[in-house]
Amino acid sequence: MIDEVVVVGDMEMREAVPVDEYDGLNGRTNRIVMYALKIAMAAVALVAAMHIGGTADAAEIRILSSGSLKGALSRLVPDFQNSSGHTARIEYGPAGAIVGRIAKDEAADVVIVSRSQLEKLAGNGKVVQGSSVDIAGIALGVAIRKGAPKPDISNVEAFKRALLSADTIGYRDPITGSTSGIYTAAMLERLGIAEALKGKLRLDRSEGDVPENVFLGVARGEVEMQIGQITEIVISPGVDLAGPLPAEIQNTTVMSAAVATAGKAPDAASAFIGFISSLSALAVLKASGFVPVDGK
Repeated sequence: MIDEVVVVGDMEMREAVPVDEYDGLNGRTNRIVMYALKIAMAAVALVAAMHIGGTADAAEIRILSSGSLKGALSRLVPDFQNSSGHTARIEYGPAGAIVGRIAKDEAADVVIVSRSQLEKLAGNGKVVQGSSVDIAGIALGVAIRKGAPKPDISNVEAFKRALLSADTIGYRDPITGSTSGIYTAAMLERLGIAEALKGKLRLDRSEGDVPENVFLGVARGEVEMQIGQITEIVISPGVDLAGPLPAEIQNTTVMSAAVATAGKAPDAASAFIGFISSLSALAVLKASGFVPVDGK
């Protein structure tokens, strides 16, 4: 047994959890995580009330975000709006598609995609230089149908065996611009099993604006195992998180936010970025499946 610890501010909660029962937000850790989430939300609201100004210059901001942040932002945005007076409208999609829209000068105030993608946008003058802030990291995991036996994916060899023995395997189609799909396709090639899996692959080509729909095939029993971002798996109905990818092949994408040059409310945009990158917001992000980035 080990003690699982959740720390929020100066509060610490412990629950004895068997070492082999890690399952994200599923199972016995759910009670701890949900309790921590409630405390985190209260802390976020308090910090916002203390640090964000009044409503005299309230603005409406438009945010284009990778769908991977939907679970966390759905919890954070209401407190930002209530405490700042600003209104935030968010549209979600695959990170690559979001980048393409910003590159074509689509009107937006805040852009949230991967750090490397923002760096390219900054180099092309599409986001304000110096406005980029790292939010959190996203790791990859395996989704299975809710209640299904969890495959052994504890190490690379076990992971390969699980994929080769599964009837169907899913991941996001790289042509959608999905960072997880692009990485997964390359990873299967490196593992030397891409050719063996060809006949059982089921690539998801959904728009990505409703990220929880990415795993509908798993929920319906049409896909046995699907590789994807843990933050999307944990908000998807009808699926369980079998576990993260083995450390040796794990890929953590750092998600960052920046002020778009085509925006009309840069001050409100900066306030929003400051809000979602605060230490208090990080507690909500962690509870939504994100991992901290360097310096947080």
